[in-house]
Formats: sequence, structure tokens, C-alpha cells
Amino acid sequence: MKQTRFWLMAAVIVFAIFVIWGIMGIFHKKPSAMSAASTASGNSGTSANVAGSNNMPWDYQIQEAKVGDLLDGDMLLLPNQERISNDQNFATGDQVWVLRYMNAAFTTNDQGKNDVTLSQWKPIKTYKTKEEADKDLADLKTEIKTDVHLVGEYKTELDGNFRYFAVVDMPTGQKVKQPISEERYAKLKGKENVSVVIEEVHDYSDYDLSMAKFRGWAD
Repeated sequence: MKQTRFWLMAAVIVFAIFVIWGIMGIFHKKPSAMSAASTASGNSGTSANVAGSNNMPWDYQIQEAKVGDLLDGDMLLLPNQERISNDQNFATGDQVWVLRYMNAAFTTNDQGKNDVTLSQWKPIKTYKTKEEADKDLADLKTEIKTDVHLVGEYKTELDGNFRYFAVVDMPTGQKVKQPISEERYAKLKGKENVSVVIEEVHDYSDYDLSMAKFRGWAD
């Protein structure tokens, strides 16, 4: 009888130990691959913004095209068979004006050198007239005069021949190196800021996102 009671108490104690161990395991459980993926997904907005900041609008162009086949609310533009939404109910054979865009992906290698990869031209919107297309293009690409920081000027020599360069900081953060004449080299020496002409290329879907491209010296 005593032996039976002893084994019964031992079983209860062992069971209690397993219960306590299980409860502690729940509170100290490491996240599974699925829960870790969910956590990463929940933070992906910040990561996406950082990665997206390396993709910038690069250029736009207006071209004439012809409407080909119609497919479920979309249309194919000839001659390249580009598919785009048929928002204005164009018919096969209609002549349209197409706004196309090109993006640039900026990457930095281990040596800190920037590399630029340009996308293919892609259609983004169609118009019935060139005037409508030009109006949108004028809002997306604008030239302005502004002052930028002059990083420095320098010259190189090869076989007694000199070449002159200037490096400036653009408003969107990238540094631009431009060849210059000897006269401009002398003119820029000692300056901290210079006047330049830049072209602002704005993103079609997010106007505040823009690329500043050097277009010349303002003076």
C-alpha cells in the first residue's frame, strides 16, 4: 500500500515538473521560421523605402504609336507590342501619343564607387493629342538655375597635356564630375558654391521623388 502511494506521488511530481517545463517553454519559445517571416514582413515597409530610394526617375519621352489588339481593357501599342491600359477607349488602328519613362537604379560597390543601371523605356500613359502629352511632360521635367556646393576642381596631365574637371554636389545628393575649360578652372578656384542649370525629373506616381541632372553652368 505504501509502495503504491509512493509511486503515485512520484508520478504526480513528474507530471507537475513536465507541466511547469512546458509553461516555461511557451514563454521562452524562439520564433519559428513562419513567425520570423511575419515579423520581417511587418518591418518590410521601412526596408522597402530604403531600397526604393536607390531607384530614381531618370527620363521621359513622348512618341507616337498605333493601337493594335485590344485585350480585356488593355491595348497593345505598335510596333513594339507594348501592353497598357486603354483608359480612353481607343480603337484598333487609332494613332495615339505615348508618354514613356525610364528609371535608374543606383548601387554602390565595396570600393564606394557608384554604378547606374538604366531600365528599358516603358509606356505609362496615352493621349489623344501631342499637346496633352507635352503638358504632362512639362510638369515632369523642368530646368532651373540654382546654386550648388562646389566639392572641388582639379587637373590631370598626360604627355604635357592638361585636362580640367570640377565636382559639384547635386540637390538630390549625388556628386557630378564635369570636364571644364582652363578658363573655368581658374574661375572656380577658391569658390564654395557655383551657379548651375539642372533638370529636375519627377517621378510620375510620387512627384516629390525627383532626380537632379546637371545641364550646364549658369554663368
